[in-house]
Amino acid sequence: MLNPELLHGLRNLSLAARQAAQGFMNGAHASRRHGPGMEFSQYRPYQPGDDLRRLDWRLAARSDRYYLRESEVDTCLTVHLLLDASASMNHRDDNGLTKLDYARLLLAALAYISHQQGDSVGLTILSPAGLRHLPARADTRQLPRIYHALETAEATGHFPDAATLAPLTARRQRSLTVCVSDLYEEESEINALLTRLRAVSGDVLLLHLLANNELKFSYQGAVTFRDLESGRTMQLDADQQRPAYQQQLQQWLKETAQAARRKGFDYHQLSTGEPLDLAIREFLRRRNLSS
Repeated sequence: MLNPELLHGLRNLSLAARQAAQGFMNGAHASRRHGPGMEFSQYRPYQPGDDLRRLDWRLAARSDRYYLRESEVDTCLTVHLLLDASASMNHRDDNGLTKLDYARLLLAALAYISHQQGDSVGLTILSPAGLRHLPARADTRQLPRIYHALETAEATGHFPDAATLAPLTARRQRSLTVCVSDLYEEESEINALLTRLRAVSGDVLLLHLLANNELKFSYQGAVTFRDLESGRTMQLDADQQRPAYQQQLQQWLKETAQAARRKGFDYHQLSTGEPLDLAIREFLRRRNLSS
């Protein structure tokens, strides 16, 4: 049930999120680690250098062996989900899904997983009309809030300007930021935002979303393309332009990935034609490294 077309066909974001996360929840690390906390978890043999105050002396008296009492310590995170809702996210793939459709499914699944892990999770929808921001919470009503915001999100206009984005970086709060975007930008405004967020909040996972027909340039014959954000049009012969387009695209993707990693982002390229498992796996990996 990680197929994006099937999930989208459910027409129920809450159900789709649960289905998408189902295969990963059993293998995901719990949102706790063993350590000197308050809630008892297990015993472990004593090793030189361990804190003697944690020895179980009664057990030692009975067994003539030394064991430490391990306990569980909460390692819950704050997860901040970002959705690029500029007009380029309306681009539709051959499977009928837009980038926005795919991003909704993915972010809903990540929100569900975060909630199951005990994390505080928030969402910001980035659009030129302003930010739609749900502060991170861990209460039971947070998931319905996030699902509603995602379901009603519309992709319009250009990516927001720096003044609109300023509130996101006004406060320092340690968190894992997950951004889903097609990185369609005019002057590196998306990268500038993520650079500032990394400085004030820490880890950034950038999920670069492209449509399968963009990657393969599956168009044929004479085609008229329209820029979804500027409205400009271009006519060309797709078969004739395919080799040059694919060469330039691969070079841009390579440079984009290198630049993102130089800035300290975790960068992963996604396609709207692929299941959600790659993105979920990378999220869980980054989350566990951040714990």
